[in-house]
Parts: sequence; structure tokens; C-alpha cells
Amino acid sequence: MSLWGDAILFGFALVAFVLGMTSIIMGFMPQPEAGLKEKIEYGFFGVTGLVGCLLLAIAI
Repeated sequence: MSLWGDAILFGFALVAFVLGMTSIIMGFMPQPEAGLKEKIEYGFFGVTGLVGCLLLAIAI
């Protein structure tokens, strides 16, 4: 039963990584109505997701 915690942490780390990478990719995609504010938000959420993934990977 001790491996359940590691499996759950791995799942959260994977979700954080995917959301972080998706946000970074969305920040680089051209969008007609998007201004600089939206691109900065995408970058911020992307970096936050990757840092969260790193912290969860260390917790495993």
C-alpha cells in the first residue's frame, strides 16, 4: 500500500507538466486577438506548472 502515494504524486506531476508545457506552447502560438498580456499569462502559468512538476518529482 505504500506505493499508492508515489503513484498519486506521479499523476499530479504528470498533469502539472502537461498543463505547463501546453501553456508555454499556447503562449508562442499566433492568436489574432491576443495581446501581450495574454502571452505573459500563458508564460507565467507554464513556468508555474513546470516548477510544480519539479517539486512533485522531488517529493516522490
